[in-house]
Amino acid sequence: MLKQSASRLARVFAGVAALGVVGVLGAWSGSESRSEGKTITIGLIAKSQTNPVFLAARTGANDAARDLGKQYGVEIKIDWQTPVSEDAQKQAAYMERLVANGADGIAVSCSDAKTLTLAINAAVDKGVPVVCFDSDAPESKRFAYYGTDDFACGKQLGAELVQAMGGKGVVAILAGNQTAPNLAKRVAGVKEELKKHEGVKLKDVYFHKETAQDAVAKLEEVQRTNPEITGWAMVGGWPLFTDNALDNIAGKAKVVAVDALRQQLVYVRNGQVEVLLGQKVYEWGYESVRLLVEKIVNKQTPSDPVVRADLVRVTRENAEEYGRQWAKWLGEDKAKPGSKTGG
Repeated sequence: MLKQSASRLARVFAGVAALGVVGVLGAWSGSESRSEGKTITIGLIAKSQTNPVFLAARTGANDAARDLGKQYGVEIKIDWQTPVSEDAQKQAAYMERLVANGADGIAVSCSDAKTLTLAINAAVDKGVPVVCFDSDAPESKRFAYYGTDDFACGKQLGAELVQAMGGKGVVAILAGNQTAPNLAKRVAGVKEELKKHEGVKLKDVYFHKETAQDAVAKLEEVQRTNPEITGWAMVGGWPLFTDNALDNIAGKAKVVAVDALRQQLVYVRNGQVEVLLGQKVYEWGYESVRLLVEKIVNKQTPSDPVVRADLVRVTRENAEEYGRQWAKWLGEDKAKPGSKTGG
C-alpha cells in the first residue's frame, strides 16, 4: 500500500512539474515572440477632434504604425479615442475603456493633468504603458513625454511680440483652456519674457473654450473694451482656424501665435500675423507610437523621460515652403490605415 501511494504521488509530482515547465516555456515563448505575428494596439487620446493639430498627430501615429509594423513584423493598430471637444473626464473614461479592451499602450495629450494622472496611474498599475504628448502629466507614472518645451516656447513668443511692437505697448495673452498644463507653462514663459522690457505692460491673460469661434469672440470682446492693447500673444492659434478672424484687430495690434497650420498660414502671408511658432504636431503622434512600441517590443525607454521637440519659426518668407508639408501631415496623400474611431 505504501509503495502504491508513493508511486501515485511520484506520478502527481511529475505531472505538476511537467505542467510547470510547459507554463514557463509558454510564458517565455509569448514574450519572446511578441515582435512576430502579434497585433499591438495603441490607444491615442488627443484633447479634441475639432483641433487640426491633433488630426496631424493622428496621421503621424498611423504612419508610425505602418513603418514600425514593417520593421518589427507585427500589425500595429491605432485606436483613436478622443472627445469631440475638450473633456478631461471623457479622456479618463476612454483610457479606462482602452485598458479594459486590452490595449498594449496608450498615448495621451492631457486636458487636465490632475484628472489624467489618476487614469494614467491606474492604466500603468494594470500593466499598460503610457506616454504623454503635447500636454504632460509629469507627476503620473507615464514613462515618457514628447512635446514642446512650453516655458521656452512662451518666452520665445513673448520676445517675438516685443520685437514686433518695437519694444513698447500693452500686451494681452490669449490662453485657451485654463487647466491645460502645457498652456499654463507657455503663459508663464510669456510673462517672464515681458518682465525684461520696461516699455511693455501686460494687460491680462484671457481664457476661453478652445474653438475658433469662442477664441475670436473673446479676442474681439477684449480688444473692443480695451482699445489700448497693441499686442496679442496667442499661446495657441485658435482664432486663426477661421476666416477673417483678425479683421477687427488689424492695424490696432501686432499678433504672434503658437502653431502654424495650413489655415493659420494665411494670416502670416497677408501680414496680419507677424510670426507663427510651428510645433511638431505630426511627430506628436509618430514619436509617441515609436516610444510605446520600443517599450512594448524591446523593453526600452528613453534615458531622459522628457523628449523635447523643437519649434519652427514661420514668417511670410518661409510660409509657402512650410505649408507644403501639410498634405503629408494631414494624410491627404494617402488613405489612413489601421485606424478605429472612438467618441
